Amino acid sequence: MSENGADAPQQPQVQMKILGQYIRDLSFENVMAQRGASGEVQPDVSVQVNLDAKKRQADNQYEVIIKLKIESKAKGMDDVLFILEIEYVGLFLIQGVPEDQLHPFLLIECPRMLFPFLRRIVSDVTRDGGYPPLNLDNIDFVAIYRNELARRQAAAQAQQPADA
Repeated sequence: MSENGADAPQQPQVQMKILGQYIRDLSFENVMAQRGASGEVQPDVSVQVNLDAKKRQADNQYEVIIKLKIESKAKGMDDVLFILEIEYVGLFLIQGVPEDQLHPFLLIECPRMLFPFLRRIVSDVTRDGGYPPLNLDNIDFVAIYRNELARRQAAAQAQQPADA
């Protein structure tokens, strides 16, 4: 056996292809415009991110959903400027990913591929709504995945009887 492990069995080649992507749901509520408010306002933006993935009927095809809820308030006040909610979906063909690595692959790598397109849509919608374009910072999908695993683990432990 050689030093670099050339005699070891080869891992299958990972292949990922985006088959399609689309907006499943989009809502932009321009609260400030409805109130007729005017003047310069400093926005304070909060972003909530939820991820989901589902197996499709076709072999090796998956649907990955990024759900964003973005709320912008006037800095230092509770006045809501706008609320943007979007569900953005990517359809993927994935081959060669071991079963035990598929879940993190779907919820980390696939959203990374979709994010630049989603960022552009958010920027355009906020600009078209009369605000400066909102350019989202990069989202750490690894941290989101780890936080969700920790939350599920804590919830599972909380459900176990105390005497176990």
